[in-house]
Amino acid sequence: MSEDNYQREIRVKATPGDVYEALTTGYAAWWTEPDGAFEKEGDVVRFGFSERHGYWTFKAVTLSEDRIELQCVEAKHIHPGGPAEFEREWLGTHVRWEFQDGADGKTVIRFEHDGLTPELHCYEVCSEGWDMFFVDSLKSYLDTGDGKPFRA
Repeated sequence: MSEDNYQREIRVKATPGDVYEALTTGYAAWWTEPDGAFEKEGDVVRFGFSERHGYWTFKAVTLSEDRIELQCVEAKHIHPGGPAEFEREWLGTHVRWEFQDGADGKTVIRFEHDGLTPELHCYEVCSEGWDMFFVDSLKSYLDTGDGKPFRA
């Protein structure tokens, strides 16, 4: 873990069990439509953002009651006007959520995209994307049942 990695923390009204479901089978409600779900470690799921924006494919590394970790095993990030390096920068990176009951009755979720650092060409646009989907959409989904996922 590097302090330069993209990291955020949110507090939600949902239970850790609800968080687990959102991070294994509920992506369409807050991020984008996947081609499957993470039911066991080793499962591979592709997340598409239309032909205009590309896709990322993740493999489940850890699926536990308080931690989800996925490794990007395929990447095609299309960002109009961005350098060609954008396309595969996520390849080999890990996204990690750790969650637990907080003292205030809310669930604390810590998110880190291990490998998404300021040195990457896509850092700014990807950080803004995670802010929109993790900080805003996932939080809204877990607090109210209404997320703001990508729609093609």
